[in-house]
Amino acid sequence: MKKRGVTSKDVAKLAGVSQSAVSRCFSPHAKVSEATRQKIHKAARELGYRPNSIARSLITRSSQTVAVVFQSLENPFYSTMLERASRFFQEQGYFLQLFAASPGDSIDDVIDGLIRSQVEGVLMLAITLDAEQAAMLTDLSIPIVIINRTVAYDGVSQVSGDNFHGGYWAAQHLVRCGHQRFAYLAGLDGTSTSDQRRDGFIAGLADKGAELHSQDIGNYRYDDALLAARRLLSSSTPPDAIFAANDLMALAVMEAARHEFHLSVPEELAIIGFDDVPMAAWPSHALTSLAQPVTDMIARATELLMTQIHDPETIPQHIKLPVVPMVRGSTRSLR
Repeated sequence: MKKRGVTSKDVAKLAGVSQSAVSRCFSPHAKVSEATRQKIHKAARELGYRPNSIARSLITRSSQTVAVVFQSLENPFYSTMLERASRFFQEQGYFLQLFAASPGDSIDDVIDGLIRSQVEGVLMLAITLDAEQAAMLTDLSIPIVIINRTVAYDGVSQVSGDNFHGGYWAAQHLVRCGHQRFAYLAGLDGTSTSDQRRDGFIAGLADKGAELHSQDIGNYRYDDALLAARRLLSSSTPPDAIFAANDLMALAVMEAARHEFHLSVPEELAIIGFDDVPMAAWPSHALTSLAQPVTDMIARATELLMTQIHDPETIPQHIKLPVVPMVRGSTRSLR
């Protein structure tokens, strides 16, 4: 005969408490005295009891599940974000469901998956949406927060770094260092982060009486950036300073410059990235970068999402956080 599973009633009997106390003990944020909690956990361990989250969701009408939609974790910046978001939601008693969306794929496929999964909220990690797509998502009455992207739509909460002023600083710094031929290595075409960093870079150059010498696209990926770096540096008049839209691409530029074109960094070529991932500070790279406040970004985004889950009438917020220059050896000393 099939062995009967251990129930909350069995745990309650062994612990000498009510069945409702057992239910409260395994429900996030429910009030249970520490002494009672310890007795219940001890009984549960002895019996091998596992709370039935599916049954609880049917009773509470809450799936206790949050979706994170992402495109790639190749960039260490996003894997760090995902880790910190996961820890936050776990502390809140929520499960995490991951949705991978390939660049160029229709967001409709992701939306279908979100509907079927019955998640309570969605954190979109660097996903590019247009206003129509954002409106489609909000029409589903699922709380959504976009992080590290912006969209021209007021109905969705958004948390991002100050991309424009980061690009502006990069331009001003390179001009002050004495460079003359400035290139921009863009991320994915049409993404808000890449466009805003480029616009800030061009504005910063203009305010110093300089202009953009050349540009290429690296799609935020190492391999694509390596190809773009080769195109830029093999020009008859190559740039002597390159601002890349993220650190991963900046490191690809550094590898090509040093090992394929035998250029000295920063004497012959200055390089600036964006994000300040941990490897940017490694001595072999010493990459000058714009540090995004990843801890603050995740904290603000996850707290916003939880607020919207618990209060559907919450007004969406657009939060822009400052970025901090981290000057290292990939740029010359100021003149």
